[in-house]
Amino acid sequence: MEKKDKDKDKGYNRREFINNGVRLTLGLTVVGTGALALTRSTGKDYVWQIDPFKCTQCGRCATDCVKAESAVKCVHAYDLCGYCDLCGGYFKPGAKLETGAENQLCPTAAIQRKFIEEPFFEYIIDEELCIGCGKCVKGCAAFGNGSLQLQIRHDLCLDCNQCSIATVCPSDAISRIPANEPYIIKGDFIKNKEG
Repeated sequence: MEKKDKDKDKGYNRREFINNGVRLTLGLTVVGTGALALTRSTGKDYVWQIDPFKCTQCGRCATDCVKAESAVKCVHAYDLCGYCDLCGGYFKPGAKLETGAENQLCPTAAIQRKFIEEPFFEYIIDEELCIGCGKCVKGCAAFGNGSLQLQIRHDLCLDCNQCSIATVCPSDAISRIPANEPYIIKGDFIKNKEG
């Protein structure tokens, strides 16, 4: 009789062990799913952004994005623009004042030059052609007032957990910020400093 009681106790212990294991597995699944949902919901609350004051226009935004066409595009802070006849972001340094492709700094002709009135021109970025190389931004900063700037377009960005461009950025210009914060634009900063 003692042997049957021992077998009965072992069976009960096995059942209890299995039941406890199932409960633990279900509990961990629920907690894990909740943590994953929380991570995803808070991940969408943050976006990657380039600080134009730190950016050195190294060209890595064009080559290191996980997307075939980089989510980084040139944006134009029109408030800063001088509407120059000879734009450092449009023309190669030392180029003749002719709009031929050989004189343009942008390798994809993403900057359109539009006559306003003598001697002013407006420069418009065609984002579909822009590859985020930063050549125009570097030229604008060197010979102009820095109205051309690089930004990660949130509508194009995959919002990777770890941005591949941020990991190679030599100036640490890319950081994750709350999604409800606006883009950092030099023109807004200057306007806010004056006001």
